Amino acid sequence: MEWDGKVAVVTGGTRGVGAGIARAFAEAGAQVVVCARRPPEVPLKGAEFMPLDLRDADAVHDFFAALARVDVLVNNAGGTPYRRLTEADARRHARVIELNLVAPLTASLAAYGRLRSSGGSVVMIGSVSGGRPSPGSAAYGAAKAGLESLARSMAVEFAPEVRVNTLVVGMVRTELSPLHYGGEEGVEAVSRTVPLGRLATPADVGAAAVFLASDAAAYITGASLLVHGGGERPAFLDAATANKET
Repeated sequence: MEWDGKVAVVTGGTRGVGAGIARAFAEAGAQVVVCARRPPEVPLKGAEFMPLDLRDADAVHDFFAALARVDVLVNNAGGTPYRRLTEADARRHARVIELNLVAPLTASLAAYGRLRSSGGSVVMIGSVSGGRPSPGSAAYGAAKAGLESLARSMAVEFAPEVRVNTLVVGMVRTELSPLHYGGEEGVEAVSRTVPLGRLATPADVGAAAVFLASDAAAYITGASLLVHGGGERPAFLDAATANKET
C-alpha cells in the first residue's frame, strides 16, 4: 500500500506495543493519530497525540467524527492488573472486559463510516491469553477470546468495504517486562520457553499490523494471525526430559 495521505489511528499507542505499532505505520509513511487518556512520556516521531477515554462512547463518536479520513483503525488499547477471580467482585472484572472488548467495538462502530469511505481496515490486537487458561487475568483472557469472535463476525458484516483481522500476540518485551517477570534474569528464563528463543518486540507486532492493513493482505479478512514466536514449549516435554534424567 502507498501510505502517503493515509491515516492510521492507533488506540493506546503511547507506549509498549501500541507505540511500536504507531512507529511502524509512521515509518511506512502513514499519517498516524494516537489516542489514549494520557499523552506519551516521550513524543512519538511522526505521530499526533489526541486525548481520548475509550470508555466514553460519546467522546469516541465525536473523536472519529472530527477526523476527515481514517484508513486503518488499530484497536490496541487494553490490559489488566494481575488479579485472581476471588480477589475482586464481578464489577471489577467487568471493567477489564469493558476496556478490552467493549471499547474496541465502540471504536470500530464509531470509525466505520470513515473506514467504509476509504476502503480501510480494522486490526484488533488480541492475545494468546484468549486461547488458553489465564489464571490471574481470567477476565482479560475472556475478553480477548471474545475480541477474536467479534472480529470474525465484524469481517462478515463490514465486507466488502472494510476488512477486519486480529493479531494474536504472545509475550512481548516492553519497558515493563523486567518488572513483570522478576528482572532481566526472569525475562531471559521466560524467553527460553519460546521456540524462537526470545520475546517479541513492539516492532515485531507493528510490522505485522502494517502487513494486515496493507494491500499485500487485500484478500485477508476475518483472520487471526499468530505473532507468538511459535507459542510456548509444552510443559510435558520438559517434565518427560527431567524424568529421563533422574
